[in-house]
Amino acid sequence: MKYVFGPVPSRRLGRSLGIDPLPLKTCDLSCVYCQLGRTHPLVVGRKEYVPAEEIVSEVEETLARLRPGSVDWLTFVGSGETTLHSRLGWMIRRLRTISDLPIAVITNGSLLHRGEMHRELAGADAVLPSLDAASDPLFDTINRPHRSLRVEQIIGGLSAFRRQYEGRLWLEVMLVRGLNDSEEALTDLAEALRRIQPDEVQINVPTRPPAEAWVWPPERSQLDRAVSILGGVSPVVVAGAGGRALRLVAESADHLVGIIRRHPLRQDEVLSALEGWSQPWAQEALAELAASDEVTTVDRLGTRFWCSADARFPRGGEAPRRGTSEA
Repeated sequence: MKYVFGPVPSRRLGRSLGIDPLPLKTCDLSCVYCQLGRTHPLVVGRKEYVPAEEIVSEVEETLARLRPGSVDWLTFVGSGETTLHSRLGWMIRRLRTISDLPIAVITNGSLLHRGEMHRELAGADAVLPSLDAASDPLFDTINRPHRSLRVEQIIGGLSAFRRQYEGRLWLEVMLVRGLNDSEEALTDLAEALRRIQPDEVQINVPTRPPAEAWVWPPERSQLDRAVSILGGVSPVVVAGAGGRALRLVAESADHLVGIIRRHPLRQDEVLSALEGWSQPWAQEALAELAASDEVTTVDRLGTRFWCSADARFPRGGEAPRRGTSEA
């Protein structure tokens, strides 16, 4: 499958069938924590990066193959910024005609100031934007945006979208040690949340290989402070906190490759996904992964991760805070 991957287990979305409408890595941000590596070049132009009809056809084919009840959500989650695909709205509407499953869209929220995005996303049952900073200096440092983007524009767009959108708005915040985990940064974020009024806020921390090696999760005290400050505005959940982890099941080595290219997996997650296989087949799948030119391994804090071979994980040095870009 070129564009569809999973189902991938998610605490919010259950068994989520991923729909990727973009080539790696098509984005208007180059976040320092991104598990898909650096963005080059930055782009803000919307277009049909891959054929929308092929994407919908692949979703339909996958749903016909999977057992009934094995998917809880259809989730648009790009190898970059999902809303850059110009026919996203068409695909959402088309999927409504072939499936009763709820539809989610994961986005960095950068284009929600555009009225066209309000109309296109109206058909989704849940939209999951991100917001890591409420000031341009921090926005530039953490998210390294296209030169045309400013954080006030994004906050205003999220606020305007919330006023019109009737579905669930679940906002995500990635906390990076020493950057947006201070009381000042969190207080600014809380004020932005008051304007946006999301249904829920999920706090994430960078545990998978980030685009920059100097990125670290916050200390526990900073995480607790974030929950306290942001929780005064909206209900807060911490990613990975509490509850039983949903188990990933791999149908084939190709299935695993499709997930890894969009969502790096720890070595233990890969092995767990193969638990139901007979030993010779599981070893053969691991050998296929190791020989694949689509995935590679990255070691992070003593843990081995399987990642896309095309992801940019530079060695050493700090990237520019605002990159050169395309329109």
